[in-house]
Amino acid sequence: MSSRLFEQLTLGDLSLNNRIAMAPMTRGRAGESRVANELMAEYYYQRRSAGMIITEATVVSAQGNGWVGSPGIYTPEMVEGWRRVTHRLEPSGTPIFLQLWHCGRVSHSDFHAGALPVSASAVKLQGDHIHTPLGTKEYETPRPLGTDEILATVADYRLAALHAMEAGFSGIEVHSANGYLLNQFLDAKTNLRQDRYGGSLKNRYRLLGEVLAAVMEVWPANRVGVRLSPNGVFNDMGSRDYRELFLYVLEQLRPLGLGYLHIMDGLAFGFHGLGEPVTLAECRAGYDGLIMGNCGYSRGDAEERIGAGVAEMVSIGRPYITNPDLVERWQHGWPLAPYEDMSLWYTPGPAGYTDSPPYPG
Repeated sequence: MSSRLFEQLTLGDLSLNNRIAMAPMTRGRAGESRVANELMAEYYYQRRSAGMIITEATVVSAQGNGWVGSPGIYTPEMVEGWRRVTHRLEPSGTPIFLQLWHCGRVSHSDFHAGALPVSASAVKLQGDHIHTPLGTKEYETPRPLGTDEILATVADYRLAALHAMEAGFSGIEVHSANGYLLNQFLDAKTNLRQDRYGGSLKNRYRLLGEVLAAVMEVWPANRVGVRLSPNGVFNDMGSRDYRELFLYVLEQLRPLGLGYLHIMDGLAFGFHGLGEPVTLAECRAGYDGLIMGNCGYSRGDAEERIGAGVAEMVSIGRPYITNPDLVERWQHGWPLAPYEDMSLWYTPGPAGYTDSPPYPG
C-alpha cells in the first residue's frame, strides 16, 4: 500500500515533493561570527530530499542571542552567509524556511557584555545550567522589556523577515515555542506583566500578534509558519491555563491564512505535568489551515497522524542528524543509522554534522 507521507503537497503557492519536513535543530556551527558558512550549506544540501527544510533557530538581533555558535540574521554579513545556503539548495527545488528566534530569558549576561537577558517579566529559569561564551553558568533573573523595547523587538523581527527574503529563503517560521521569548510572553508562568502585554489571554498573545503582523508586511501570509508548544515544559515553562491559552491562540491564528502551523504533539510528549495534553485532534478542531505535527515521531507515528487527518505534514528532527537521506530510508524500508549519541551534536566542524553517509542500498 502506498504511503501518504510520500505524496506531493501544496503549501500556499509552493509544491512539496513529500510531506516530510526537516525540523529546526540548533547545531552550533556558525561560530563566534554567527554567520552561516559553507559547512552549513553542505549540511542542508545533504538533506535536500525532505519535502521542505526549516533551518535551525536563527536570532533576529544581538539581544536575542543565547546559544554558543548559533546563527543570526541581523547583519549584512549574516544575510550573505545564509545566501550561500539557499544558493546551494536552490537547484534541488526544495523550499527552505528560516526560523526566526529570540532567546529571551534563556540567555546570560555573558552573551551581552554584562547586560542581563530580557523577558516578559523578571522570572528566573529554574533548572539546568547554561553554556555561555565564558563557560557553564547558572541562569540569571532577566530584566523585563519596556514597552518601547517591545516595539523595537517587533521591528527586529520585521527586519529579520526582510533579511530572510534578501537571503533567498522560501519563507519564514516564527518560533513561539519551547520557552523562548514569544512563548515567555504567552505563558502566565513567565508573564507577570500588568500592562497591555500581560494579564489576559488577549494581552499575552499581543506580542506574537504584533510580530506576525510585522513579518507579514514583508512576506505573504502563505509563506509564514508559526511554531507552538502547547504542552511544553522545556526551559521551565508550563502555564496552568495552558489549554485555554493555546486554544485561544489557535482562534487568533485561524483567520490569518498562514502557510502552516507547526505544533509540538501532545500525544508524542505523553504528558504535560499539569494535566491532559493538547492533542493534534483538538488543534485540528480549532484550526482549519495546514498543520505540521512534530515531536519524536517514528515513521509509524507520522503515518498515523497524516492518516487520521490531524496533520497534513510532519517534521522530523533528531533522526535527520545521522540520516541525511531519511526520506529514502523510510520510503524503501532501509534501517536508520543510530542518532542517540549527543557528543558531537553541538561541536565545531564536520564531525557528527556532515559526515553521515547515505544508506548504501
